[in-house]
Amino acid sequence: MDDVKQLGTLLGRVADGDETAFAAVYEAVSGSVLGVALSVLRDRSQAEEVAQEVLVEVWRSAGRYRPDRGTVRTWVLTIAHRRAVDRVRSAQAATDRERRAARLEAALPEFDEVSEAVEDREERDRVRRCLGSLTEIQRRTVALAYYRGLTCREVSESLSVPLGTVKTRLRDGLLRLRDCLGVSDG
Repeated sequence: MDDVKQLGTLLGRVADGDETAFAAVYEAVSGSVLGVALSVLRDRSQAEEVAQEVLVEVWRSAGRYRPDRGTVRTWVLTIAHRRAVDRVRSAQAATDRERRAARLEAALPEFDEVSEAVEDREERDRVRRCLGSLTEIQRRTVALAYYRGLTCREVSESLSVPLGTVKTRLRDGLLRLRDCLGVSDG
């Protein structure tokens, strides 16, 4: 009986649970299985793992072998090639996921930056709300002095009011802002 027929017969016995037949099939194909896995993976330890997985699959699925589709050796080596390619794809997918995660993490601001931005926005909202509690003339005086950076004299000239009036409006406005914002005298 030639090698091809003999492997077919042995695999039929493996499908029936014959461990001795499996040992013979293992002996006949294990070197080729390892060679195919090694040629795809290029890493001996991974190729050995794939070869082991393939031979376990041969044991479990021997009943699915169809002689009209090819020889036992071709069937087993096709399984080996597919498993090795799946391993490469799985490793590449994991690497791609790690790279995407690293890029995403690098793009995110630090936690402190986010919390500071939130605090700044909340503080600006509080100041705007408190500015809204001032009289119109106090709000204009404070805005010119603090937001436009004008001196008291420049505010006086801009509003066409005496310097003392500007200072009084500014003092009263700042006191109201302090109370509204809850700032202590400390």
